[in-house]
Amino acid sequence: MPKIPKGRRVAQAAVNALRALLEEHDHIVQEISGQNDFGEDFYVTFTADGDLTSDTIKVQVKGGESWRRGNGYAVPVDQHGDTWADGNIPVFCVVYDPDTKGLYWANATQQLRRSGPFNPPRHIGVSPNAILNDATMASFVTRARRYVGRYRGRQAVLTHLSEMSGVDFDPADHVLHFVNGYDEDLIFWRRPGDALATLLLSAHDWEPYLVSLQSLMRSEIPPPGDEGGSPVDDWGDTDLPTAEDLELSRTEVMWVASCFFSTRQADEGPEDSASISECEGCPNCTGEETKEHANTAADVLHEYVLARILDRIELEPDLLRRSILAMREDRELTAEIVDELGPLESDPRVVRQVNKLSRATVATVYDIEPAAFRLAVHYFIRHIYVGGPSLPLDEQVRIVWRVPEPTEPKEAWDQ
Repeated sequence: MPKIPKGRRVAQAAVNALRALLEEHDHIVQEISGQNDFGEDFYVTFTADGDLTSDTIKVQVKGGESWRRGNGYAVPVDQHGDTWADGNIPVFCVVYDPDTKGLYWANATQQLRRSGPFNPPRHIGVSPNAILNDATMASFVTRARRYVGRYRGRQAVLTHLSEMSGVDFDPADHVLHFVNGYDEDLIFWRRPGDALATLLLSAHDWEPYLVSLQSLMRSEIPPPGDEGGSPVDDWGDTDLPTAEDLELSRTEVMWVASCFFSTRQADEGPEDSASISECEGCPNCTGEETKEHANTAADVLHEYVLARILDRIELEPDLLRRSILAMREDRELTAEIVDELGPLESDPRVVRQVNKLSRATVATVYDIEPAAFRLAVHYFIRHIYVGGPSLPLDEQVRIVWRVPEPTEPKEAWDQ
């Protein structure tokens, strides 16, 4: 007699668990026939207060121990990368763990589009913190519907540019896109009222550059002070990059200039509706000193944070285990952190580096991959507050640990 594989029972249990949960909350689930398996198991259409919405997602469901990877779960992309990334309906992955009887989810379309077409992931990472149950259903639906909504109208363009560049744009921001003759992308990004804009260039791996119109034109026109005119300082901040620094062509410079002019005009609005608003007490008018902003160099901050983590690991060998447990119980993790945890926790190489983290394996921040460093920070630390740069470094940086530091001195631990 033929036997039914155990994997089939677990896979069906995953499908049943997700369907039951969604239908219990009155959402519409339409199962896709197994004979037409193109990488999705369900269409899910959301409801709101008993009314059917137009927001629909596709769901790929996986169940069983085989989907565990690293400290999380992983769903293989296989041949579905293009359809999951560029389809008309976003795709979500849900994993069912038979040991915990829990469902865990990730936005597959978002992960693929953030990675870009030149470095597509082989798996969709799912974090154990991305729990899908009765308590988290409302949050899941809100986030999924918001993502679906980002596919519509102008927001669809912002979504595409956001996922391409790795930057989250506000709907009110001025965001303009240009493709040069080499199929390289340029994004002009300016917040309403700001004097400076940010340029994001695919040729520079989307590194953000703050620019002004004056700084870009310094390559073309000498500063007024060079010919006995105004002081050089009037020609913009000399620390900002020029068009030559960014390797922009004349056509690209003219495009950026037109972006500055058009967005400033949009900020000002029609001339007949312009009005003068009273100052509400800015530092320039009150004579007060502006508040000091934190500008600690990133590499200095990373070295300091890594040193503090290594100090604690040396004192508390089981700190990683306790920190991960604390993070699993943290119901205040932001959606952005949970999204980032998925790919990080499902990468065995990254997880191995974090598991082996010690002074014997890591001397400086350059001895650990950036992804492993980010995962370590998420595991060990809840918040990092950075104060004014005039303070000593140990006073500038305040770390809020997931597991509070022991109150006893080190000598007491050794006795």
